[in-house]
Amino acid sequence: LSINFSSSEHPYAHLIDTLPDGIKFYNPCKLGDPRYDKLPLSVRILLEAAIRNCDGFYTKEEDVQNILDWQEQQEKAEVPFSPARVLLQDFTGIPAMVDLAAMRDAVAKQGVDPDLVNPKCPTDLIVDHSLQIDYSKCAIQNAPNPGGGDSSNQSQPPPRSTAARPPSRGGSHCGGQRGSCSKAACSDLPTSSGRPTSVQQIENTPLLCPFHLQPVSEVETALKNQEMELQRNKERLHFFKWCSKAFKNVNVVPPDVGAVHQVNLEYLSRVVQVSDGLIYPDSVVGTDSHTTMINGLGILGWGVGGIESEAVMLGQPVSLTLPQVVGCKLVGSINPLATSIDIVLGITKHLRQAGISGKFVEFFGPGVSQLSAPDRTTIANMCPEYNATVSFFPIDHVTLKHFKKTNFTDEKLKLLESYMKAVNLFRSYEESSEDPQFSEVIEISLSSMVPQVSGPKRPQDRVAVSSMKDDFQSCLNEKVGFKGFHISKEKQDVRVPFLHCGQEYQLAHGSVVIAAVISCTNNCNPSVMLTAGMPNFKAAVEAGLVVKPYIRTSLAPGSGMVTHYLNASGVLPYFNQLGFEVIGYGCATCVGNTAPLPEAVVDAIKKGDLVACGVLSGNRHFEGRLCDCVRANYLASPPLVVAYAIAGTVGIDFEKEPLGETSAGKEVYLRDIWPSREEVQQTEEDTVISSIFKDLRRRMEKGNTFWNKIECPDSVVFPWDHKSTYIRSPPFFTKLSKDIPPPQSIENAHALLFLGDKVTTDHISPAGSIARVSAAAKYLQSKRLTPREFNSYGARRGNDAVMMRGTFASIKLHNRFIGKPGPKTLHIPSGQTLDVFEAADRYQRDGTPLIILAGKDYGSGNSRDWVAKGPYLLGVRAVIAESFEKLHKSQLVGMGIMPLQFVAGQNADTLELSGKERFSVALPESLRPRQQLTIRTSKGTSFSVTALFDSEVDVIFFQHGGLLRYVTRTVVESGPDAAAGEQQPTSV
Repeated sequence: LSINFSSSEHPYAHLIDTLPDGIKFYNPCKLGDPRYDKLPLSVRILLEAAIRNCDGFYTKEEDVQNILDWQEQQEKAEVPFSPARVLLQDFTGIPAMVDLAAMRDAVAKQGVDPDLVNPKCPTDLIVDHSLQIDYSKCAIQNAPNPGGGDSSNQSQPPPRSTAARPPSRGGSHCGGQRGSCSKAACSDLPTSSGRPTSVQQIENTPLLCPFHLQPVSEVETALKNQEMELQRNKERLHFFKWCSKAFKNVNVVPPDVGAVHQVNLEYLSRVVQVSDGLIYPDSVVGTDSHTTMINGLGILGWGVGGIESEAVMLGQPVSLTLPQVVGCKLVGSINPLATSIDIVLGITKHLRQAGISGKFVEFFGPGVSQLSAPDRTTIANMCPEYNATVSFFPIDHVTLKHFKKTNFTDEKLKLLESYMKAVNLFRSYEESSEDPQFSEVIEISLSSMVPQVSGPKRPQDRVAVSSMKDDFQSCLNEKVGFKGFHISKEKQDVRVPFLHCGQEYQLAHGSVVIAAVISCTNNCNPSVMLTAGMPNFKAAVEAGLVVKPYIRTSLAPGSGMVTHYLNASGVLPYFNQLGFEVIGYGCATCVGNTAPLPEAVVDAIKKGDLVACGVLSGNRHFEGRLCDCVRANYLASPPLVVAYAIAGTVGIDFEKEPLGETSAGKEVYLRDIWPSREEVQQTEEDTVISSIFKDLRRRMEKGNTFWNKIECPDSVVFPWDHKSTYIRSPPFFTKLSKDIPPPQSIENAHALLFLGDKVTTDHISPAGSIARVSAAAKYLQSKRLTPREFNSYGARRGNDAVMMRGTFASIKLHNRFIGKPGPKTLHIPSGQTLDVFEAADRYQRDGTPLIILAGKDYGSGNSRDWVAKGPYLLGVRAVIAESFEKLHKSQLVGMGIMPLQFVAGQNADTLELSGKERFSVALPESLRPRQQLTIRTSKGTSFSVTALFDSEVDVIFFQHGGLLRYVTRTVVESGPDAAAGEQQPTSV
């Protein structure tokens, strides 16, 4: 249904107002309702969208009234929200685009024009999650690894050449400050294809030692990683290029521009949108839970699953229960030594403990004015870690000051300020009279924030840096759990010697082996990045403090903007000298794309059964995510990442113990090299200027040579390559009927898995490298691919055969059927222990439906659509759990899987379920939201569950067999008369 905003038939046409420059807008203030000024500002944005999009079908006048009556209707009324745009990153964006391409095939088979299937909502797809670290400051890997898998034992160093060579920079030693080699003969430097090339062909590049690791220049590092990224992902990029040409309303941002959130902040954000002479607030939903970062700029947005994003792309609103809005009041003054990361971790812990899952958080109070726009976006980025839906900072003068730096013209700033004030969406945090009414208020003192890290396994487990040494020791003592590793007393002091670069080193519990300053979470904030490399670290370099060469260091900025201001401020050389060189642009370590550790390091860790550590400035660090052999991982601010890398261990008290000594024997403490807050702020003011945003715009418009040269067909439907192991047409539309099938009851289902609490999306849906012994590896090997060609799960998300086999393939999955971590389960009829995929395949061949038993918080973590698509393809019909992560529950419904919740006070243990029973549930002809159902077991017992369908829309999607089938049927029924996304839902 096309809305004519200026038509007198629009139910709220009387609210149309005009700004001084003639641009029209819907002004909720003209309602004359005192309730409007009491609404949280985030709810006011929901209200404006409902008024503007009120068409009597998707959005009704009743919805507008429910939002206006938020105080009474919160947590009761279900309302629609139509965002202004959709944001996709390539890992989760490629399945969405593959589904749309397959939907075109399904529509064409029904005799309908496939060109009707197009995004109706403006969609941006950023190619940023495919970067892997093949090259770093300390190493060109012993062979480049085009497949992205474990390269150990796959290739040998190139043979030593007998030809004479010119000496490398820095004399005859390789390794420079970070370790040296006395070997006289050095091999040729390998190219990205793995073939040696004469060293004279690459200017200013040191020789590659055939025995040890070899440093390369920062420019060479980034270029080689980028080249590997483009070659490795050629098929996916070919598909993305086709999408950019075939689909209307799709903008593809090519690789090597920046991370999705960074590009969203710097280039795509509009704050207000102007379309057809109408101005309205910018808003966005994205296929990544950290889309909330944009909330820091006063733009409402949050993460949704791939299938929800597809619905929005096709013109349908997001359906949400009117949320409670928690007011987070910030008071006090910021500690001079605290970074925005410390504030983030402090707020995360407070809000996590407050139990605000599924709620909106809106910040207010005098303390907000002390936070810069980058501070706010950093805080908003961590919103999923305390399970809120949004973490909203209304626009104020600080926001406007930020926009002035980012190339907003004076004319646009004037328009922005004029509009936001006209609709009462502009805040003055010092004026308490402007404070809206909230569901509840949580007060947090900024003065209490001290330097913190988070870990060793979960982001909500904060540790004061001053207590880090003692806390890690307690983790060694504690039983295995969320923090403990249960290392016996007699093994806690073990030290394992090993050789690296011709020198002997030792590893112990707490030794740092990965140190990564990475991606979007901190790099959006210049202050913490500048602190990590401020000139005071020059003292560390001059004092002879270095990072040990075996530590896998990397600097993966969120965009070229970061490199620009680090270089402009004179900070980058100090990063480089400490081993942190730019390896490329995009998500790397944070999503499990760390290159393999040196073999000697891995062997030492295994030999001593050591709890080795990774320290990163990202947002995800679940156990085993960075590297299988690195059990303890800590989130920290960039300067602390550098500090722990220099120390080489997390078992240090920075206040009492020195980082090291100068050549003269003088002890150097962290406080000696830590820059003051005033120094950092001054440098930020001097360097974070409009030129850095001009640089990003140039990169956006220019693209890169590889992308620009990709050729793709002009066909309306995608020409699937049946030999491709990256892009396959998914089977979601197999046997699609025009009519809605009757409800299918579940009869005699087996439990595929019997899981406990806190099963995350990392456990369910893979993200990192593909293990050689996994079901996915067996499939790829059957296609004649070698392990070095496997690439990662994320890169192969367009291949359902890989992703289905990778579902529940986490080595950290705790399945009660097995009793130990691993991607295995019990095939109940045979009693065999099998890979999860193999067991599911047997059940499907036998025609046996499947369910999953789980505990609390099932599906917490990052938004990933394969956490629902994977189980669907495995044959799972329902998940029975004590509680669900809200976003994941919606994803299950969107794939036609029932989320069933035990009644309060009951779970699998209280009901004495072994998981080996057979389960049956009868579905009534007409399902209702949150209807109670009865599950019968083969033991003759029964228990009640609640079907977690939040709305009639959820019920409709489920009855259609999922959202994709629902949308396809609406297109087919409409035929050529209307395009996808503009149809009324089928009556059920």
